[in-house]
Amino acid sequence: MKISDIRYHLVNPGKGKNLCFVRIDTDEGIHGWGECYTQADRDIQVTTHIDKLKRYLVGRDPTNIKHFIQIVFDDFAGRRGAMDLWCAVSGLEQAMWDITGKVCGVPIHKLLGGPVRERIRVYANGWGEGGWDSGIIAERASEVVEQGFTALKFDPIPGPWRTFVDKRVENQTVENVRAVRQAVGQDVDILVEMHRRLAPMHAIKIARQIEEYEPFWYEEPVLAENIDALAAAKREIRIPVVTGEELYTKFEFREVFEKQAADIINPDVCNVGGILELKEIGAMAEPYFVAVSPHNYNSTALGLAATIQVSATMPNFLITEYFLNLEDFGKDITVDPFEVNNGYIELPETPGLGIEIDESSLAKYPYQEFPPRAIRQFRDEGP
Repeated sequence: MKISDIRYHLVNPGKGKNLCFVRIDTDEGIHGWGECYTQADRDIQVTTHIDKLKRYLVGRDPTNIKHFIQIVFDDFAGRRGAMDLWCAVSGLEQAMWDITGKVCGVPIHKLLGGPVRERIRVYANGWGEGGWDSGIIAERASEVVEQGFTALKFDPIPGPWRTFVDKRVENQTVENVRAVRQAVGQDVDILVEMHRRLAPMHAIKIARQIEEYEPFWYEEPVLAENIDALAAAKREIRIPVVTGEELYTKFEFREVFEKQAADIINPDVCNVGGILELKEIGAMAEPYFVAVSPHNYNSTALGLAATIQVSATMPNFLITEYFLNLEDFGKDITVDPFEVNNGYIELPETPGLGIEIDESSLAKYPYQEFPPRAIRQFRDEGP
């Protein structure tokens, strides 16, 4: 069996960002799907890498997955990786696994050692935006719980992303967390997302003030580029600390483990290098007693499917991400889409990724360039 063609679809779900789906066809009529991580201003860069990688993939055996990853890093990239490259690689790698599972007649998780759980816990994201009105955020949080989710994540920091903020921003952040806890009650897990926005002094101060509201975790309090600063902040924070969505491949996670800079990591299967790379990162985390909660700012179709397949096989898996604002789109383009019941998704047993894309439906969502983001003053003075 040889790869005969590679195509991609850049689609606009109407919210958030354009999504990138990759399809690999073979000379035996079996095809596979994958998804590449994108950002609102970084999607064409990813598809350019797919176009260039296609020249090295057509004619190759799609089941030789590990060899593909290695030659991309060694020969194609000259051992110089970057986010856009690994996003492209991740989608292609997932499609190769999808083909391999279909050839073998089993779901991917069976090829990774078999599942250690029958269902995957998810938390809701994409429902709230950090702002200056805690009442609106609390109301949205209540609506998410009414839909049956037992865990939800949000970014409580108002205003643009800045490293240094004033007391008003700190106080509103704390108030937003308080309001959500009061709205959802004590039985719902609230996951606090800091988006690597702040200097350690602000992140630590806020963490101490929100402890009483018992957050499930405190995500990316500090940029992971400075692991020493992240580790120092973690030692001062008494909430489980998460990092990893901006790290790619196992090489970038090594220092996080060695310096005990996080309690939980959140690598993304659509940008970390794919299914096998996520599996290997999770295995690295085990002896350090670090849990894995995959980041998944991707569709509730392919990106979620790939995440589920790996998560099923990891003993240290904790929970994964489900973007509510992309749910309707995901269901529209997917044959037999995933369903969330009481905060869980049942493990699929069909071959490959476990889902299939209705390719004709993607035409309803043509690519659209997002408008430029607002350029603000370096320091904003409030709402």
